[in-house]
Amino acid sequence: MSLKAVETFVTEDGRSIGPVILEVKDITLKFGGVTAIQNISFDIRGGEVRAIIGPNGAGKSSMLNVINGFYHPQEGEVWFKNELRAPMKPYQIAYQGIARTFQNIALFKGMSTLDNIMTGRFTHMSSGIFAQAWWKGAAEKEEFSNREKVEQIIDFLEIQKIRKTEVGRLPYGLQKRVELGRALAAEPRLLLLDEPMAGMNVEEKEDMSRFILDVNEEFGTTVALIEHDMGVVMDIADRVVVMDYGKKIGDGTPEEIRKNQVVIDAYLGISHD
Repeated sequence: MSLKAVETFVTEDGRSIGPVILEVKDITLKFGGVTAIQNISFDIRGGEVRAIIGPNGAGKSSMLNVINGFYHPQEGEVWFKNELRAPMKPYQIAYQGIARTFQNIALFKGMSTLDNIMTGRFTHMSSGIFAQAWWKGAAEKEEFSNREKVEQIIDFLEIQKIRKTEVGRLPYGLQKRVELGRALAAEPRLLLLDEPMAGMNVEEKEDMSRFILDVNEEFGTTVALIEHDMGVVMDIADRVVVMDYGKKIGDGTPEEIRKNQVVIDAYLGISHD
């Protein structure tokens, strides 16, 4: 067994988080002659907010793509829930309980907020195409159950007023919130967020930070996010892994990362101590 299944971790604010639920071990990912990720290992613990940071081109999004099955590394292992994971497609990993958002918003622009979030329920839909066409019995009950879950997410994210609005007409910050809602609709155990606050103003970042913390605390969802705003990372993350040129150069609590001279020199700026 690769995972440290019985160990817990105490955060800087005294909160206890659970055992490891996902571990990437000695991951190397290459595209032709370019090495995007080089021999990186780290873990994600149940119930934590885990940040992945680093300069542009560090390999952060490639790492998320490895975790959610879009990329298959040439070397290394991915362990999830105490099992070594075989190569899978993203939809298969979604059924395992991993959902994600994207750096560039990937919504159905001509569909409403409600319908976009409903698409996130596909892992909870079991009735066949003929049952759905007839829309009676089990298919009808399934539709109502999924719709109820979506309405709860809409209320949670405070987007009731735009529930029937086409998402292509929404401002950027609200589109990001809808995308978060679609990921939450899958009821994931692990939620991967790729730059959820990119392009947002200060107020929108505050709102998104609050929603991420609420998702983590109220739903018990484990969150792994890529984020460039160091103020946000240091405020909401329990642990931080730092990447640079495809390598891991730091891993620890926010306070440990603040004091890591390699990270300071490579990413946060030169120390004046």
